[in-house]
Amino acid sequence: MNIRKKYKRINKLKIKWFQTQLAHWFELNNRKFPWREGNCSKYQLIIAEVLLQRTKAETIATFFPFFIKQYPSWKSLSSVNKTKLKKDLKPIGLWKRRSDTLKRLSTAMAKRGGRFPRTRGEIEELPGVGQYIANAILMFCQDEPQPLLDMNMARVLERFFGQRQLADIRYDPYLQELSRRVLPKNHAKEFNWAILDFASLICKARKPLCLKCPLKIRCQYFDHDKGVVLVKRS
Repeated sequence: MNIRKKYKRINKLKIKWFQTQLAHWFELNNRKFPWREGNCSKYQLIIAEVLLQRTKAETIATFFPFFIKQYPSWKSLSSVNKTKLKKDLKPIGLWKRRSDTLKRLSTAMAKRGGRFPRTRGEIEELPGVGQYIANAILMFCQDEPQPLLDMNMARVLERFFGQRQLADIRYDPYLQELSRRVLPKNHAKEFNWAILDFASLICKARKPLCLKCPLKIRCQYFDHDKGVVLVKRS
């Protein structure tokens, strides 16, 4: 199936309905995390996104205050011994990978005086920055609406709107375009969080709570006659 044709069949009204229902759900059910507080710096927001990759938000929520106290700036993070950094990161796992990413990124940012480049191309040239972190930088630091597209967001979007064509979400044009179109121009940050919270609390990878889902009446994943899920891929 042509990906572009598939995408064009997504009804704009369905996107609007998805936005409205999810925003209402988030207003009542949003999770409280340290990096979502209004007094977080840009440094803290990006550090949170690096730590959150492939790790439950609840785990990072407990660890985050300690890490920020230990390393309050790019400069302090860049100057730490890598052995100590690994030790500090060990409680949340993936410490070797994370220490390498944080060390290289903090060194580059300390040299830049903590100022991120303004264009995506320049941002993605920073060490340790892929598509996800680049999107986070553009959204949190440049106020550009960008999707925090990971496997959790992909799961929600695919179940509701239809499956992607390519295995790697970074290169699937349908999912990339869809993730941008579902973001409202205003409050993109909060809507990203809404999708991620919804993926964690309702649209789970295993045993999703479909009967409690406010989106089920228009969701492609749900059999409305039998009250069961139809699609097994997520």
